[in-house]
Amino acid sequence: MAGFLLRRLVNYAVLIAVAASLAYMLAATALDPRSNYEGRNPRPPAAVIDAQLAMYNLDDRTPLFERYLTWAGGVVRGDLGRTWNGDLVADRLGRRLGVTLRLIVLGVVLGSVAGVLVGACAGVRQYGWFDRLSTVAAFVVLAIPTVVLANMLIICAIWVNDHLGAQIFLVSGEATPGLEGGAGEGLLDRVKHLALPTLSLAAGQIAVYSRYQRNMMLDVLEADFIRTAMAKGLRRRTALLKHALRTALIPAVTYFAFTFGSLLVGATITESVFGWHGMGEELVASIRTNDVNSVAAISCFAALAVLLASLASDVLHAVLDPRVRVG
Repeated sequence: MAGFLLRRLVNYAVLIAVAASLAYMLAATALDPRSNYEGRNPRPPAAVIDAQLAMYNLDDRTPLFERYLTWAGGVVRGDLGRTWNGDLVADRLGRRLGVTLRLIVLGVVLGSVAGVLVGACAGVRQYGWFDRLSTVAAFVVLAIPTVVLANMLIICAIWVNDHLGAQIFLVSGEATPGLEGGAGEGLLDRVKHLALPTLSLAAGQIAVYSRYQRNMMLDVLEADFIRTAMAKGLRRRTALLKHALRTALIPAVTYFAFTFGSLLVGATITESVFGWHGMGEELVASIRTNDVNSVAAISCFAALAVLLASLASDVLHAVLDPRVRVG
């Protein structure tokens, strides 16, 4: 098991380095930090602009590979560089990273667990009312764009709040500004703000996992080892939980890393709709302001997050299938 994980970690370290390098090269080639000074009145002298850009390793007149080596050396030391106006990239992204991870981790846990349970139940009760209902619901959710689904949730939340006469759901921001009260009240306020964006992210995951897990469950239920286990006297429920579900989970955990990447994209839209100031909002703002170092840093974080999800997927795969540990 240790050797298996060590090989995976080495592979992922190389992939992260390659992904981060390509992200920086693309950002440094496509974005133009010099244009940020064009609209200033009075416009700074050209020598001042060159000195400012050179100070932040953003001067497009410096060879690209030389700028890359400077940036990569800083990243190795833990320095993500500075924005075009001199702010530290690490300071700007520190809090936003926590905001995005809070959304994504909850969305992944809720979406994957609920989706697997729904899919497994639908597969066991094939063509029953639950199977048909979950199938229709999954296809409806998958057909709705994330931005539309988020706004539909907001409309439903406002309707619920009006009819119940209480603020059960809060639709904007991470917390209520200036809220006074104890720790319990503050935690409850954050949960109310977190509920809708988390559900917005998790809904699509539930729909995908439920379809995927249903098909995997149907394949396993027809396998010989399940029939043999029940023929030897094992109860159906035990055979389904101990053998069928465990085997059917293997493809689902392999699929986990790929859905995590799509969730990062969905989080960008969700943050904008619900007014959460996370990495997605910062990425859009950085591209708009031609902020090369910020775009590269966010891309690096995204690559790291996806590959950590892949590592978690590998660990779960090894737990479910002992053959992988010695492969």
